[in-house]
Amino acid sequence: MEKLFDYIAFDPDIRFGKPCIKGTRIAVMDILQWLASGMTFEEIIIDYPILTVIQIRAALSFAANREEVTKMIAA
Repeated sequence: MEKLFDYIAFDPDIRFGKPCIKGTRIAVMDILQWLASGMTFEEIIIDYPILTVIQIRAALSFAANREEVTKMIAA
């Protein structure tokens, strides 16, 4: 099984260092906002054919993990 975090990169020269899908300028936040607005995986891929389902899942996994870490720190 591939590690989903392998699809996420941080580069201070791309989107001010926000977590992005490797090899793109698409931030994890962008994907989350698209999904929150009601877009499906398929619609995102139609609009951004550079993305794959696994990359979208990686963004969700990254965000979920980050939320879990935030909960542990706040507790």
